[in-house]
Amino acid sequence: MQLFLKRYRLAILGLIGLAIVFSPVLAQAEKVAPASAGQVTLSYAPVVKRTAPAVVNIYAQKIVQERSGPALFEDPFFKRFFGEDFAFGGAPRERIEKSLGSGVLVRADGIVVTNNHVIVGAQEITVVLADRREYGATIVLADDRTDLAVLRIDTNGEELPSLAFADSDALEVGDIVLAIGNPFGVGQTVTSGIVSALARTRVGVADYRSFIQTDAAVNPGNSGGALVGMDGKLVGINTAIFSKSGGSLGIGFAVPANMVRSIVESAIEGRALVRPWLGFDGRAVTADLALALNMKRPVGVIVEHVVKGGPADKAGLAPGDVVMAVNGHDVEDAQALRFRLATRRLGEKVDLSVLRKGKERHIAMLLVAPPEDPPRNAVILEGMHPLSGAKIANLSPALVEELGLPGQPRGVFILAVVNRSPAARLGVRPGDILLSVNGKKIALVRDAVKIFDKGADSWNIAIKRGERVLKVELK
Repeated sequence: MQLFLKRYRLAILGLIGLAIVFSPVLAQAEKVAPASAGQVTLSYAPVVKRTAPAVVNIYAQKIVQERSGPALFEDPFFKRFFGEDFAFGGAPRERIEKSLGSGVLVRADGIVVTNNHVIVGAQEITVVLADRREYGATIVLADDRTDLAVLRIDTNGEELPSLAFADSDALEVGDIVLAIGNPFGVGQTVTSGIVSALARTRVGVADYRSFIQTDAAVNPGNSGGALVGMDGKLVGINTAIFSKSGGSLGIGFAVPANMVRSIVESAIEGRALVRPWLGFDGRAVTADLALALNMKRPVGVIVEHVVKGGPADKAGLAPGDVVMAVNGHDVEDAQALRFRLATRRLGEKVDLSVLRKGKERHIAMLLVAPPEDPPRNAVILEGMHPLSGAKIANLSPALVEELGLPGQPRGVFILAVVNRSPAARLGVRPGDILLSVNGKKIALVRDAVKIFDKGADSWNIAIKRGERVLKVELK
């Protein structure tokens, strides 16, 4: 019996010794994709291997002109007296301005997504793959309102690594994400973090805002790079950071994949980028409003005005209704509502969860393009009057959407002002809305043209600028 125990102990010690000897060899074995969520904590390498080849560097350059004279002549105070076109010290000289960013291959045939601010104004764009191959790129679609751009590179029929889109609506706070890009131009870098917030609408870097917030380190040069989940799919495009120093403070923002997908689909199909028309004005429900409406918490958008004949009117929305969710997804404010609808296609029906008189109901609304009614009829006013040199147009839902104006304004919109014209000297600015002239309401361009062509000895003009109404009297 003692001899058996002795041999047993020796066998156990031998196995332990073999484990110690061969453990380094086992550690060097090839890594495989994680089979469970628990295994992800061991290494992100399998996910990075699948996704990093689809993330590219983008080099954009444009030629800008600058005057060669003393800095004095670039001073705004000097320009105020001598004008923008004053030349001193010879003709303007050209210089090349370069920008650096990241991008993501979302199709194997060479479709790349990046941020619009990375390539805006560029005359030449170069896409560099992770394996250092370089391609010239052309812009298929650029949208400054979402700060997204779609590029195409010629692969000569070769299929390149690409990332599939995830459903960003399924993302939750606390999910692990990886940010892949080219920060500071040092080369491709991967950082990890978690989703720290969703549907951030107060980040003023785009008109359509509902950003994913992450604490993964995002730095200059990461713009346009990939935010990926643990399944290796694209959950967002890194777009902006909150920083007081220019470096990462652990607050990065990404455009959700569902918005990116809609932009890419428009670009590939060659469709004009037209967002659905809301057909109503509204504002976020505050704590006070929620209390008055007997709501459990402040959420949603309260409808204030419905455009007659518009999609909201046809669906049955009415002033006083509170739109709380779109297709089951809560909307915190008007920005979130616009974003939710902008990710859907025209012709679809969306389910609106609406609170009316204390009871929740569901309303189906058809998504349609904003109509150009009335036609914009853009003209430049001419003649001997204070608004000569102003380019005006009729505000229609289509023009309101195109310009990204809040609400559903109507009237005559000032698109541009000719330099040193009477309108410019009066202080009229693009974005102003002409309300009345000499006590007569201006509803259409033809009303303005008629009254200015008629002439007058004195002028009393009312203009809306933002929330203010400005009145000017000239005799």
